[in-house]
Amino acid sequence: MSAPAPSHMRAMRLHRPGEGLRLDTLPVPAAGPGQLQLRVEACGVCRTDLHLVDGELPDPRLPIIPGHEIVGRVTALGDGVRGFRVGQRVGVPWLGWTCGGCRYCLSGRENLCNSARFTGYQIDGGFAEYTVADGRYCFPLPEASCPAVELAPLLCAGLIGYRALSLAGKAERVGIYGFGAAAHIIAQVLRHEGRRFYAFTRPDDSESQDFARRLGADWAGSAEQTPPQALDAALIFAPAGPLVPAALRHTDKGGCVVCAGIHMSDIPGFAYADLWGERMIRSVANLTREDGLGFLALAPTIPIRTTVTPFPLEQANDALARLRAGALQGAAVLTME
Repeated sequence: MSAPAPSHMRAMRLHRPGEGLRLDTLPVPAAGPGQLQLRVEACGVCRTDLHLVDGELPDPRLPIIPGHEIVGRVTALGDGVRGFRVGQRVGVPWLGWTCGGCRYCLSGRENLCNSARFTGYQIDGGFAEYTVADGRYCFPLPEASCPAVELAPLLCAGLIGYRALSLAGKAERVGIYGFGAAAHIIAQVLRHEGRRFYAFTRPDDSESQDFARRLGADWAGSAEQTPPQALDAALIFAPAGPLVPAALRHTDKGGCVVCAGIHMSDIPGFAYADLWGERMIRSVANLTREDGLGFLALAPTIPIRTTVTPFPLEQANDALARLRAGALQGAAVLTME
């Protein structure tokens, strides 16, 4: 059983884009109807958090507590919540609320709901000691087999990477552009499934290329280089638009380029010949509950081992700076201890 929540908590909040997060003391939020109140154990630091802090995402709710890779323990249940218990470990992802009644929600495509709200962007997230979350978008997590700090990256890097890979179909040769948190998780899925992957990094990032090779990459090199074989699919996790035409040129006929980020710089023009041959460009928009249940059931069977760098809650700005500089292997995770 979890102890009752205290009256107040520490939280790192964004008051104005372009400025650092502030450490604030706030009342602990109470669980409303359909919500869980959670004591946060760990929260991953995602590139989306960086886009939010740097002012690259439109119209955030301010002030806002970022963080959408939340691992926590249930401390209270709101009215109407079923299927959870106090003390249970759960995860909370980016998609935090949907209307439940639109054509997208009613067809299992709630990730496209026009009224959707997002954790750590329009709903306070997990850069705090406590949070509340819609029970529809909370997922049960292993109780003791894996530390919370290692589970946190699965809630976005893992889930978005999994959806990106799903959109790529049954591709046998997969290029991964940007070898960070999502890539190092999906690389393990690909090897588990017997598929080949090719890692593309910044020109001089030999450390990330070595990391990719240790995880089983058939080839690792600069995004400016040509892989030894044409790709059946390319997954782009880096927010750089020029990678799209570059990936297209390396993708075989009938292949697919999947843009997996929420934000990307402008995509430059390219020749129709690069697209011709039934090549496709797709984007990833959030996740569905089915994605969450499917991936979180798959992860322990592989088993996926995340590479993390932990930071205390009050060092969230340092974690964001390391991510901005490309100075992390795997994922940064905030801890509340």
